[in-house]
Amino acid sequence: MKKLLYFILTIVAAVLVFSVILFLFVENKGKGALQITASVTANVYLNGKLVGTTPFCKCEQKDLLTEGDYTLKLVAKSGNFDPFEQMITIAPNALTAVDKNFAQRGFGNASVINLSQVQDSKVAQLLVVTFPGKAQVYVDNNSKGESPVWIKDIGVADHNIKISKSGYQDKIVRVRTVSGFKLNAVIYLGLNPVATSGASWGALPSNKTQTVTILNTPTGFLRVRDQASLNSNEIGQVKPGETYNLLDEQNGWYQIEFNNQKGWISGQYAQKNG
Repeated sequence: MKKLLYFILTIVAAVLVFSVILFLFVENKGKGALQITASVTANVYLNGKLVGTTPFCKCEQKDLLTEGDYTLKLVAKSGNFDPFEQMITIAPNALTAVDKNFAQRGFGNASVINLSQVQDSKVAQLLVVTFPGKAQVYVDNNSKGESPVWIKDIGVADHNIKISKSGYQDKIVRVRTVSGFKLNAVIYLGLNPVATSGASWGALPSNKTQTVTILNTPTGFLRVRDQASLNSNEIGQVKPGETYNLLDEQNGWYQIEFNNQKGWISGQYAQKNG
């Protein structure tokens, strides 16, 4: 049985190694692999079911997952970190690689990288999607515009991808594109500690009204809680693009006014205005 191995190297603060594997054996047709790493040990949930802890790898023939879409949730076993939630796709004969760097106040980052087959077996493609969106994308030091960026004929080679956005940490990803496949790179940027070092995380001045705008999230919504804690109760949900009055800040959480009540949202997926 033949296997074809491709490596994706992701550079955040250190070099992280992913493997994108094409399984070429017939008996595993319609199945793919999943590899998950994280900066701290985290529980791994697929479609709401606890399936293990990080480092996690369904990479052996007997463990491969049926192709299709899955809801992935990573919950750190230590530290008061936001869970990471993301829809992932398991493609046949390929591996989906997920890496999450947990950090406070939205300073964490993440990568989800996989391959999906295209009709033209001679063409290699690259799709780069970022959260937040409209980040500058550079491929091999050449500007490709704001994310999302889809290069439909990039050629089979190693490529350096750099993601930059004001107020966020740069992220550099090294990938190898594959003939007949589109390499999908979903990148979550972490806030830049230097850019936010002068920000106040306490109560806002009473004479100044500020607002926050909800950013894109992996789930398509952002939970509102009754306290600035992941352990507190969910009292509602807000959607990307919506803007709310900012009442207070606390340890990376924003207190907003919504539906005639007050609640807390994670600052990781909200942008302060004014």
